[in-house]
Amino acid sequence: MTLRYILVGDGQSPHLLKWAQTLHAVAGDRLELGVMSSRGLLPEFESIVPPAHRLLLNTQPVQAGGNVRLLLQLPRVAAWLKEQQPDVLHAHYLTSHGTLAWLSQRIWRVPGLLVSSAWGSDILVSPQRSSLVRRLTGAVLKASAACTADSRHMACEMLRMGAREVDVFTFGLNELPPEVAPGRKDPDLFFSNRGLEPLYRVDHVLRLFAEVVAVNPRARLVVANQGSQRAMLESMAAQLQLDKHVTFVGLLRPAEQARWYERAQWHLSLPESDSVSVSVLEAMAHGCIPVLSDLPANRELVTHSLSGWILSTDDGPQRFIQAMPELQDRASDIAAVNRQWVQRHGLFPWNVQRFLDGVLNAAQQGGTRR
Repeated sequence: MTLRYILVGDGQSPHLLKWAQTLHAVAGDRLELGVMSSRGLLPEFESIVPPAHRLLLNTQPVQAGGNVRLLLQLPRVAAWLKEQQPDVLHAHYLTSHGTLAWLSQRIWRVPGLLVSSAWGSDILVSPQRSSLVRRLTGAVLKASAACTADSRHMACEMLRMGAREVDVFTFGLNELPPEVAPGRKDPDLFFSNRGLEPLYRVDHVLRLFAEVVAVNPRARLVVANQGSQRAMLESMAAQLQLDKHVTFVGLLRPAEQARWYERAQWHLSLPESDSVSVSVLEAMAHGCIPVLSDLPANRELVTHSLSGWILSTDDGPQRFIQAMPELQDRASDIAAVNRQWVQRHGLFPWNVQRFLDGVLNAAQQGGTRR
């Protein structure tokens, strides 16, 4: 018995690809995967999703919201989904793709069990800025038979908005990377790889790092990833006289990124809002000391001053700089604690298997058979 399982999301996102690959790996022949993508499709999808089960809208949604053009595709999306006759409709990022999936079922009577995975700002940011978005997101959550969140903080907000139940697990790693060999870490090397967009506040990273350089002229920062603020951030680094200390390396392949994780002693991640970040989990697994913004999800990951540093607005950068020598002295212990945390809580396939078993059981009990 095979169930048709349609992912509704951004097919050019490595996160959606990771979900697809993991579902394909853990489900065996129980699933026939399909994907409805608001944009295009990463080439890796081709080996796991047949052409007949793909719909690419090729829109250009923006992170800041206001993606009316995407919602105008609703009739096309609903017609395609009705042809697909899904047993499970799995929406990723609820304010856009979740709304499309929910409206397809509500207006066009598309069949299937609706499940929803929240990614972060679709719960923690957008619904707080717009009452309409909050109502729509609440409707999606109430209609979903199951939901996932990657932090307890986000799950609590989803329950307040009407979710029936929320399965909490991190959008974690497929496996633990090899343990970093002793002496591999460079105590003067800092690494930042969040998106170069306003939400991730890489400008705060640069300001913090400028304070570090003032007391340690040997310090170096590697800024990876891409985004709309790259030119502004490069200009800002020059204004802060960090030209010789900061290198922008763009979007990295996984192997290249792993090499920076292995070498860097410090990982800087200071977003305005966030759930559990995959890049922070990767950094923890590679033995970096995480320096994080003061957010509830980050406090689920590290214990301030013991297994990392939470940069609160009250303390400012000076407290962190004062604490750096002591943190450096305990770097190997911090690495061991954080790696153990990731091993216990941050491995993705096991959690997906557990979640999928529940979803498929619910879909089968609902009478869908193929």
